[in-house]
Amino acid sequence: MINLSVKQIAELVSGKIIGDEYTLIHSLAKIDEASSGDLSFIYLPAYEKFLQTTKASALLVKPELQKTRSDITYIEVEFPEKAFFLILREFFTPEFPLSGIDDTAFVHPEAKLGQNVALGKNVVVSKGCVIGDNTKIFHNTVLYEDVEIGNDCLIFSNISIREKCKIGNRVIIHSGTVIGSDGFGFNPDEKGVYQKIPQIGNVIIEDDVELGANVAIDRAALDSTIIKRGTKVDNLVQIAHNVVVGEDTVISSQTGISGSTKIGNHVIIAGQVGIVGHIEIGDNVVLMAQSGISKSIKKPGYYFGYPAKELKTSQKLEAHIRNLPDYAEKIKKLEEEIKNLKQSKTLDS
Repeated sequence: MINLSVKQIAELVSGKIIGDEYTLIHSLAKIDEASSGDLSFIYLPAYEKFLQTTKASALLVKPELQKTRSDITYIEVEFPEKAFFLILREFFTPEFPLSGIDDTAFVHPEAKLGQNVALGKNVVVSKGCVIGDNTKIFHNTVLYEDVEIGNDCLIFSNISIREKCKIGNRVIIHSGTVIGSDGFGFNPDEKGVYQKIPQIGNVIIEDDVELGANVAIDRAALDSTIIKRGTKVDNLVQIAHNVVVGEDTVISSQTGISGSTKIGNHVIIAGQVGIVGHIEIGDNVVLMAQSGISKSIKKPGYYFGYPAKELKTSQKLEAHIRNLPDYAEKIKKLEEEIKNLKQSKTLDS
């Protein structure tokens, strides 16, 4: 069991303690589900209602919060949610224990393993593979020929990494993901029969990337599909051949990015966004949920809709669409009034 004093936690987050600095914390929890020994936080006014009923022993709060209970120890910080996540990373990060090379794993004689590499049950490491120090590869994962994986990576179960793909350092890949499957390349012949175009490139995943479960990243037809440093990809995302995704970009679930599209740095792509091929999304662009991106977007800002437009424009259009029944009724009344005026004018003449 973890035993942390509030004093230790406050020192980590540079917080001010109101209450007992020796209060012991064993776990972290949501404020409405916390029990004795738990640390929680309040960062939005909507959660202040739980202050009177929470069973948490300590709370991370903003200095201005009214501290109406004396049986709770408070840690004042400017950004409670960021402090909470820092504590989570520092003290509660899972270790994912795996050590050694399981007897059922296959390692080709011409593969190279670094120090402290761990391989789970039924892992396959093919000819020419290179795996860096302290990397863990869990059960049933398959590395095809000439795959390169860097240091300190976590490769979870049931992952396929196809030939010649390259993975950087400190990369995390969750279960069911496929890296380097063939790009969707077909061309109809003179009879309209689709002929497969060989996909002879690879995929490059740079340092500190995290890929969620059941992500599919296609190998390039030529050259490389690239996911750059620090990018985070949610579950169930499809990234097609020859796509380049920039640094520190986040891509949410069920997004699909078509071939040869370039995504910039610090881009946020929300859930179920569809992006056509051969376009460019610039730096610091935010694509909101369920948007359809049909052309390049270079200007930073928020975009929404199908086809996507700048957020303010899209919101105005959406408001007009919702009011169409009222507009139709008003137009009908105006047409009646115009008709009556014309009739009246005809009678007067």
